[in-house]
Amino acid sequence: MLIVCLKIFLARIVDVSLGSIRTILMVKGNSKTASIVAFLEVFIWFIIAKEALNTPYNSLLIPLFYAGGYATGTLIGTYISSNFLNGIVGLQVITKWPNKKLINQIRQSGFGVSIIALKDAYEGKKKEMLVLQVNKKSLKEITNLIYDFDQQAFIIVSETKYVHNGLIK
Repeated sequence: MLIVCLKIFLARIVDVSLGSIRTILMVKGNSKTASIVAFLEVFIWFIIAKEALNTPYNSLLIPLFYAGGYATGTLIGTYISSNFLNGIVGLQVITKWPNKKLINQIRQSGFGVSIIALKDAYEGKKKEMLVLQVNKKSLKEITNLIYDFDQQAFIIVSETKYVHNGLIK
């Protein structure tokens, strides 16, 4: 019975991790690769669900290993997507005051940045919004650089589907 439980656990890890990768591929518009991954994902799921439901063992361990594989697959899929799948993220950064030193440092570090002048309608203070597109792998570097200059910076990070032209680091 332990072998059946381990097989279910490992198969769920693989199929759920594939599901995470498939979702990212779909969001990025990579539909052909996403459909191949979807086929593999559901094929593995079907085989293992059939085995889990038709096992001769009547034990609570079967659903526990099934659920545990799902949870572990979610963790692994998240890790894979954040560390190994390339992508571009957009940053909108609102600083409390115009900060030429920060902008110069961003550019000297190899990042492209556009600046939009803002005025706080409530307090009437001048602010800036910096707009950047960076590779996911550079996200920590750029956020650390921004916080070195402005601890109170308001940063919004969002997935970018497509970028045409511009400077991306």
